[in-house]
Amino acid sequence: MKEKVYILTLGCPKNEADMDVLKGLFINKGYILTDNPIEADYSIIDTCGFIEPAKEESINEIFNLVSLKKDNPNLKIIPIGCLVERYYEELKKELVEVDGLIGVVPPEKIVEAIENKNYYFQLPEPYDVYKCDYRVVPNKSYAYIKIADGCNRKCAFCSIPYFKGDPVSREIDDIKSEAEFLIKKGIKEIVLVSQDNTLYGVDLYKKQALPELLKELNSIDGDFWIRVLYLHPDFINDEIIESINSLDKVVKYFDIPMQHGSDKILSSMGRIRKTEQLKQIISKIRKNPDAIIRTTMIVGFPGETDEEFEKLLSFVDEVEFDRLGAFTYFDEEGTPSYLLPNKVEEKEKEKRLEELMELQKEISSEKLERFIGKNLKVLVEEEENGIYIGRAYTDAPEIDGNIFFRANKNLNIGSFVNVKITNTSEYDMEGILE
Repeated sequence: MKEKVYILTLGCPKNEADMDVLKGLFINKGYILTDNPIEADYSIIDTCGFIEPAKEESINEIFNLVSLKKDNPNLKIIPIGCLVERYYEELKKELVEVDGLIGVVPPEKIVEAIENKNYYFQLPEPYDVYKCDYRVVPNKSYAYIKIADGCNRKCAFCSIPYFKGDPVSREIDDIKSEAEFLIKKGIKEIVLVSQDNTLYGVDLYKKQALPELLKELNSIDGDFWIRVLYLHPDFINDEIIESINSLDKVVKYFDIPMQHGSDKILSSMGRIRKTEQLKQIISKIRKNPDAIIRTTMIVGFPGETDEEFEKLLSFVDEVEFDRLGAFTYFDEEGTPSYLLPNKVEEKEKEKRLEELMELQKEISSEKLERFIGKNLKVLVEEEENGIYIGRAYTDAPEIDGNIFFRANKNLNIGSFVNVKITNTSEYDMEGILE
């Protein structure tokens, strides 16, 4: 009888890309994937170890699965991934309810370990890139492809380099082959992910090779989008900007987490480029009037006084990012910022976060108004009560806004249509089918 595998994916899109490959490998080996953990032989949970809320979610989900053992005592629960890699020895001692722990390793190593009943497995150094021979096609219009893994930027607040290891890139031909497979299967948006896409190719090709990768993917036949998520502001260069702005299938969407608007705080964070240089990058990008810039900010970093926070607000107010996400600073043991003095109180962090997002709400509302009366190419993703929901190039899946519109005919989910924008709100748009 074939064994059944349940896979729960937590954390970032990079984990989603990994698990799509892992699912494909299990299917190729003859296992049956199930969406119901109670009937599984193996429940694998891909964990996140980035910040405290993500760690808590991972632990809670592990114990949710553990509770199923009373109904299925043969269920083997095996947490894998980032949280496990970061706290392997501690979890091995304390998490006695699970049946194994597998660290940051390539998907084929996970399957191999489980087939060999080697449920506790960790490589001497974390390593999580792979050649993609098998993967599942997600039941949606877009798919994440991981182009590299690991990071050596060592930003003061970030724990990732300590449990992910140095950056390792996948070969262009392998990534292109994976993209071609997905496009032939009907995927309409390829989303490229890694810890820092500006690092892509430095290890393999001895240069920042993202532009070459984008050119190769752009040459694939078909009507589809290519989106790049996460470009480190210290290492984005003119060639990367030009390739995104000029290639016809690459959406003009720049995801650049700038983290702050105070030079003092940026220095403390370990960032190289300061606010004036960041503004220069933004100006270069906006030479293309269609370009969308998304960023992420951290509020409440140690040493962030009222004055430094005001500089952050002024920076955001001046630059007017099209999309902005923010979160409060979390102390992460083992990072340089963990040892910094002058911590900001939680209540104050939350207050500042609310103030920043209120400002961005106004900016976003004003920025979206420029699309009223314009036609946008929209990827249709859902239909609810006669209203279709989709996205334009302006919005990344799962994190940005949507376009809501009616149609006088049935539309295929996963198709492109032209929509004339008639109204906008703080983060979303409305329109009519053209």
